[in-house]
Amino acid sequence: MDRSLDTRVSQAVDAWLRWLPRWQPSTHRGRTRLCRRCFGSPIMAAVGLDHDVPHAVQHGLSTRIKAIVDDIVDDYTQRNLPLLQRELHEADLRRARQYRPERGLDPEFDGLPVDPEPVPGEPYLFTLAGLAGDEPADDEELPVPLTEDEKAALRTEIRLADECAIHAGKLVCISVETHRERIQAAVALYVEPQIEALLADLTLELDSPPSW
Repeated sequence: MDRSLDTRVSQAVDAWLRWLPRWQPSTHRGRTRLCRRCFGSPIMAAVGLDHDVPHAVQHGLSTRIKAIVDDIVDDYTQRNLPLLQRELHEADLRRARQYRPERGLDPEFDGLPVDPEPVPGEPYLFTLAGLAGDEPADDEELPVPLTEDEKAALRTEIRLADECAIHAGKLVCISVETHRERIQAAVALYVEPQIEALLADLTLELDSPPSW
């Protein structure tokens, strides 16, 4: 195991542990869509947070660990996949010219929808996602079309990047699993008591007779 990878994973877990005491149960209406970053995540399974844990608790950790995988793939792409790197760079330049409300969010919110789900029958006048838009500016130069050979080479480079991501993901799962005990202890200390208190309050409300 790469010691630098172990160090980065340890630092990510440490950062999440510093944030966890600030977590509080949400009091607003929950989302109905599953988070693809957390649901079924092997990272969450490796540390035992794949069930019976609030999503916000999962998301803060999974985002920090995923960032490590992304950095590994980015570094591999820059060093070994020039065509894919060029395409990604041009895409970044195009996005930089647009309003991107999801840019620069803390790990606890990164990857989540930037707008709350609308209440049925009460549509929003506008949304942040709608303001971002996906249409290119009128004066924006369109990318030069790829040749057939370049398309074939790009598909190969994308496959190699995917293989790198899978390999890096397996390595970080092995590394983060060594922190399972202290992660579980932190959840037991900071999360479970709040959940139990919330359930106790709910039970009390259900058991209390209505006042007329």
